Amino acid sequence: MYIDLIVLIILIVVVLMFFKHFSSFVFLMAIIEIFLRILTFIKYNIGLKDVAFIIGKYFPENMFDIINKYTIKIPLLNTILKWTFVGIMAIFLSYCIKIFMKKKKI
Repeated sequence: MYIDLIVLIILIVVVLMFFKHFSSFVFLMAIIEIFLRILTFIKYNIGLKDVAFIIGKYFPENMFDIINKYTIKIPLLNTILKWTFVGIMAIFLSYCIKIFMKKKKI
């Protein structure tokens, strides 16, 4: 099923329509990645097998899993999307550092 891809595209379109800034897109991608990583941590470290099964069935482990799921047969596109995502995460890191430096009191 394409449910994870459809939800991801809808979220991106909604954020770009309402916020219209590249930074909001970057923050959305980071929020989705962090959310998926938290769910993955819960899946592997919770004692309830039913909850772990549901998380494993309906949520990918990270954004690379989504990219691999739909572009594994097209290696060039897969590589381009992965490096684009790494670039977006680097931009997110620079935004976080910039925000941290502005808030720092010396």
